Amino acid sequence: MTVRPGLTLYATLAALYFAQALPVSMLVKAMPALARDAGLPTEWIGFLALPAIPWALKFIWAPWVDRWGAGRPNHRKRWIQGCLIAVMVVIFVVSLFPQKWLLGPGFVLLLGLLFLLNLFCATQDIATDGLATRMLPPELRGLGNSIQVNGYKIGMMVGSSALLMMVGWWGWEATLGLVIVCMMLVLVQVTRFNEPVEQPREREHASFRWWRQELLRFWRRPGMRLWLFLLLFYKVGDGFGTRMINPFLVDQGWSLVQIGTLDLVISFAGLAGAAMAGLLMIRMAHRTALFAFAVLQTLAFAGWAALAHYEAMAWVWPVALFEQFTDGLSTVAFFTLIMDYCRDGHEGSDYSMQASVRLFAVGVFTLASGFSAAWLGYDGHFLLAAALVAVVIPVAWRWHPPSLGQTAQ
Repeated sequence: MTVRPGLTLYATLAALYFAQALPVSMLVKAMPALARDAGLPTEWIGFLALPAIPWALKFIWAPWVDRWGAGRPNHRKRWIQGCLIAVMVVIFVVSLFPQKWLLGPGFVLLLGLLFLLNLFCATQDIATDGLATRMLPPELRGLGNSIQVNGYKIGMMVGSSALLMMVGWWGWEATLGLVIVCMMLVLVQVTRFNEPVEQPREREHASFRWWRQELLRFWRRPGMRLWLFLLLFYKVGDGFGTRMINPFLVDQGWSLVQIGTLDLVISFAGLAGAAMAGLLMIRMAHRTALFAFAVLQTLAFAGWAALAHYEAMAWVWPVALFEQFTDGLSTVAFFTLIMDYCRDGHEGSDYSMQASVRLFAVGVFTLASGFSAAWLGYDGHFLLAAALVAVVIPVAWRWHPPSLGQTAQ
């Protein structure tokens, strides 16, 4: 059952994706810069990708998030509320330990706490994606994903750029306390939202066989081979390349406040790219969007490679702005297509399975990003990132989106 979306739904989804990005961006953006500033070798910085494993494995428990509580009011809302509370508890525990100790002798403990943080955020993501996919009609998914991606990017801005600046100004404990306050405000917004009851469905007995059949039914549909390739590789170069941008700037003598300022300003370019993609995809063919946005991202990382090779630091701002703009374009297009492949009644599990495939591939390459930068140099690393993006261009041109009938099967 699809419910016509309203402003309350869009506001709630934007708040949820903001809350989802806020703690996770500490891992993706802020922690690499903080770790390098504390003297952690680049090889170890790459291991900060390990706590992101729940994002690649969330398809395992996603069918149960779809199933447990289904048919009752506020089914997914209850999952979201529980996860938000758990995230706040983990952040509070992190704030109890000194920053220098966590990024030195306590690095293993930090990885464990970040793992829990990602586990609860990933579970919230299952419920949020299921809610969004169910309630957004196909013709408005581009616009809906634009709002969601912007909410996510604003969370990334606060959790990375602003966090780096605030740690530099106010210290570790006060900054994490402010993050908890932001999460509380999102919890209030979610509590005010009433999720419509889903249509009751005939359900098989929950078992390992049921779980396996759920996965197989999704992948047995026509035209899934090319889509699987795109899931595996479309965003790999982006994650692989951006992981080492902040460490590169640290090694070029940039302070944490300077890096935070750069991240904060260029994030607005990402917001503009996401907003433009939402409007363009109302009329633009999905294949054209995938192809064109991949070409633009390839050029962006080629720009980073040239900048690092020639040490042309005066070009950091324009290259960074262009890279973030292209990231906003490609992210909205890709997430819209993930929604299109979801089946009715399986929105959370189908979306999570596709996202897990994507994140697994991105995670494997990101794990090696520190070694890539150490062995190839930053210029070689960014050039390799550009090549990884370019691999999907011919496939995106040949790929055809699913028909509406296929997605519901």
